[in-house]
Amino acid sequence: MRGAGDDQQIEPLLEKLSESSYNSSEEHLVERTGTVWTAMAHIITAVIGSGVLSLAWSVAQLGWVGGPAAMVFFAGVTVVQSSLLADCYISRDPDRGSVIRNKSYVDAVKLHLGEKSQMFCGFFIGVSLLGSGVVYTLTSANSMRAIQKANCYHRKGHGAPCSATAGGDGYYMLLFGLAQAVLSQIPDFHNMAWLSVFAAVMSFSYSSIGFGLGAAKVIENGVIKGGIGGITLVSPVQKVWRVAQALGDIAFAYPYSLVLLEIEDTLRSPPAESETMKAASRASIAVTTFFYLGCGCFGYAAFGDGTPGNLLTGFGFYEPFWLVDLANLCVVLHLLGGYQMYAQPAFALAERRLGAVDDVEVELPLLGRRRRVNVFRLGIRMAYVVVATAMAILFPYFNQVVGLIGAFTYWPLAIYFPVQMYLAQAKVAPWTGPWVAIQAFSAGCLLICAFASVGSAVGVFGAERS
Repeated sequence: MRGAGDDQQIEPLLEKLSESSYNSSEEHLVERTGTVWTAMAHIITAVIGSGVLSLAWSVAQLGWVGGPAAMVFFAGVTVVQSSLLADCYISRDPDRGSVIRNKSYVDAVKLHLGEKSQMFCGFFIGVSLLGSGVVYTLTSANSMRAIQKANCYHRKGHGAPCSATAGGDGYYMLLFGLAQAVLSQIPDFHNMAWLSVFAAVMSFSYSSIGFGLGAAKVIENGVIKGGIGGITLVSPVQKVWRVAQALGDIAFAYPYSLVLLEIEDTLRSPPAESETMKAASRASIAVTTFFYLGCGCFGYAAFGDGTPGNLLTGFGFYEPFWLVDLANLCVVLHLLGGYQMYAQPAFALAERRLGAVDDVEVELPLLGRRRRVNVFRLGIRMAYVVVATAMAILFPYFNQVVGLIGAFTYWPLAIYFPVQMYLAQAKVAPWTGPWVAIQAFSAGCLLICAFASVGSAVGVFGAERS
C-alpha cells in the first residue's frame, strides 16, 4: 500500500521527470555535455573576428576618451542582452505544464511572441547568417592575399607593387569554400566543440600578435600618438559620420544573439543551463573587451591619425614579416570555425523546415568501402557553401553591404526581440519599475543604433576610410 508520505516523495520525482522530458521525440538521442569552458570557446569564436584588428580605426575616430568608453559601454550592453536571452532558453507550456527547450532564436521568438514576429525576424536572420558566410569568405581571402603581399614586400621593399595576385582573390575564396564544404558536414553544435576550441585559440593568437605589434610600435616611436578627440577632419559633417560609423563598428563587433541559444542547448545540467550561459557570457565578454581595448588602443597609439583600417591586411606593420604572416594565417584558421558558428544555425533551420531524410549507403570510390551518408544533408549544406562562395566571388564588396544590413538588423535581433521575449517569459507587468528600466534600455540602444546605422550607410555609399 502507498501512503501519503509516498505521494509526497513521488510528486517531486514526477515533476523532475516532467522537466526532463522535453517536447522532442529525439531528445533522448542528444547528449548535452557542454561546460562553461566549451560555451566560452563557442562565444569567443563567434564574437572575436578579424574585425578586432580594425578597431584601432574606430578608436582613431572617437579619440582616447570616446574609443575606450564605447567599447566598455557596448560590452555592458552585450552582457545585459545576452543575460535576458539566456533566460528564454527553457519555458513552460501553459497548457500541458511541460518544459520546452527553445533550441534556436527562431523557436524562442515563435513561442514567446507568436508566428508574426517569427516571420518578421526569420527573414533578417537568414540574410544575416548567409551574409556572415559571404563576409567570412571575403575576409579569409583578404588575409591569404596579405600573406602573399607581406612576403613580396619583404623581398622587394615596402614600395614595391605587390597588390596583384597570380590567381586573384577568387582562387583563395575557392580554397576556403572547399574547406567549408568538408567542415559543413559536422552534424550540429553538439559535435563542433573541438572546432570552436581550435578557432578560439587562433583568435587569441592573432589578437595577441596585433596587441603585441602595436605595443612594440609605441615603444619604438617613444611617444603615444593620437588625441583626446580623435582624428581632426576638415568637415564637421564628415567627423560626425565617422563617429557614427566607428560606434557602429564597435557595437556590431560584440553581439552573438543569433547563436546564443544554440550554444546554450549544448550545456549539461545541473547547474541550470542559463546560469552556466550567463557565467560563460560574462567571462567571454571580459576577455573580448580586453583584446578589443588592447588592439584598438595600442593601434591608435602607434599610428595616430595614420591608423589603417586593418592593422594586418592594411599593412600598419611590415616587419617582422613572418609574424604578420602567422597572424594572417591564424585569421584564416579562425574563420574556418567562425564560419561554422553561423552556418550551423542556418543548416538546422533548413533541415527542420524541409524535413529529415534517412541515411543511405554509398561506396567510397577511393577507399573501396561502404558508408552511410545523409544525401539530403550533404546536398543542402553543399548548396549553402556554393552560394556563399559564389556571392563572395561575384560581389567582392558585398561585405560592405552586409555591414549596412547588420547595422539595420542589430537593434531588432540583438536588443528588441531578446527584451520582448524576456518580458513575456518573466511576465513582467507593464509600467512597473523593471518594465520601465528594460524598455528604457531598449529605447536607448535604438537611438544609438539609429545614429550608427546612418553612419554605416554613409560609409557604404560615399565615405572612404582613411
